Amino acid sequence: MRMLTTNRAVSPTLLLTFLALLVTQAASARAGAVDYSWGASALAKAHDFTVTMMLYVVYICYAVGSIVAVISALIIYIKIQYQEGQVLKNVMTLIGAGLFMVGATIVFPAFFGYRI
Repeated sequence: MRMLTTNRAVSPTLLLTFLALLVTQAASARAGAVDYSWGASALAKAHDFTVTMMLYVVYICYAVGSIVAVISALIIYIKIQYQEGQVLKNVMTLIGAGLFMVGATIVFPAFFGYRI
């Protein structure tokens, strides 16, 4: 006669659920004891830093976009000279990349209220 054995190991899903509940309880227990008086000035400082970095990122995007446009235009010129196919595809890709750069550097920041 053979005895049936059962594996009584704790499943990882149950363990992670218990751990998530435990961490959530510990975090909510300390929520009332935090002093938030310094938060407004730090948040304003972080906002100013982010806006400043956004301006530099826009300038880097302009530089990289112009380099890519020159290289793409050179590739299109070479394809036209050697009468290779898919020239229209490359032209449309270049136009699409230009429109994306305009959208990413002018329209999107203006949508969120930033004037660059």
